Amino acid sequence: MDIRLGMIQMDIAKEARRFLNNECPLDYVREMFEDDRGFTDDKWRKMVGMDWLGVRIPEEYGGMGMGQLDLNVVLEEMGRVLLPGPFLSTAVLAAEAIMAGGSDSQKANILPRIAAGEIKGTIALHERDGGSDPEYIRMEARPNGDGFMLSGTKIGVLDAHVSDLMICAALSQPGSDPLNGITLFVVNPKAKEVSVSLLPVMDGTRKMCAVEFKDLPLSREDILGEVNTGWSFLEKVLQRVQVGLCAENVGGAQRAMEIATSHAKSRVQFDKPIGAFQAIKHRCAEMYVDVECGRSISYWAAWAQDQADRNEASLAASVAKAYCAEMFRKVSTSAIQVLGATGFSWDHDIHLYLKRAKVNEVLFGDPTYHRERIVRILTSGQTYRTERDAGHEVGLKH
Repeated sequence: MDIRLGMIQMDIAKEARRFLNNECPLDYVREMFEDDRGFTDDKWRKMVGMDWLGVRIPEEYGGMGMGQLDLNVVLEEMGRVLLPGPFLSTAVLAAEAIMAGGSDSQKANILPRIAAGEIKGTIALHERDGGSDPEYIRMEARPNGDGFMLSGTKIGVLDAHVSDLMICAALSQPGSDPLNGITLFVVNPKAKEVSVSLLPVMDGTRKMCAVEFKDLPLSREDILGEVNTGWSFLEKVLQRVQVGLCAENVGGAQRAMEIATSHAKSRVQFDKPIGAFQAIKHRCAEMYVDVECGRSISYWAAWAQDQADRNEASLAASVAKAYCAEMFRKVSTSAIQVLGATGFSWDHDIHLYLKRAKVNEVLFGDPTYHRERIVRILTSGQTYRTERDAGHEVGLKH
């Protein structure tokens, strides 16, 4: 297994850093933090011109047909600058779902428009009482003639307020095992039966919404994949976004560490830079070790999504998500402590990194959830257990 970056990937990283440093300064991030939309059309068009939306989309649909590691190289640079906007929800969530489960006509109709930046998308998965396991999906898709009708509420939906399409997970076979009763539907979030509202979140650069469906009629053509088979490929899509978040976390942690070490070199106390004192320099060293470990795990997880078998890909995604989520939070917290009182002020940018770390930590499964998933994979070779014991599910919940 060779997961070193090649020349092409290093060139992609250099070009991404140059572009993002110019187009996404932290002044822009702060502005979008307070902006309900969360991005500007001008920045979006410029990013579309970099062809990043089509990194994973096959060439036949207008993309570049590259791998997860190539996408992670870009996402790591986006994490460094805390890029706001619907890139993750569109290029990873929506595009990966269409690639994994879409029909030929759905792929031909949707993927070229995503690659060209003409439409934005997302996935509506979580519910009020839910976690990340499929058993928490309770919203039903009721039979309605030859199609279905959706009613219910999804929460924590990334960028739903600016999306042109939404992939919604619902129970099409209520009462059955969730693994075998979930169907995915391609929904128009601007339909009159759909109501989208922004939710208050810690990180204003990552917009989340509540989406309410009120008897939304859907036809058979709106189904992604086959009826009752949604989880068979949605699980793989979620693994890819989990791995993508790990790359963001590594980039954000790297930048937080750089801010802290730069301060430690320039801030003088008792006629010495504070970095000369053991408490500070050891903390900086720990940050460096944590970031490099996170980067290595992130590379393995990205490689595994394209090259390893199903179990290793699942295991790598959960290992990376559990570690990198905590690592980013830990590093950004340490960076604030190195900066002292300065780090606690609104005027300094470091708190923006902690806010992104805290949100990324719980997105698509927090570390506790993923540790439980790791145990299931290691002990049974399955990502979810479907056995029954005295009428109760054996599967672990968080």
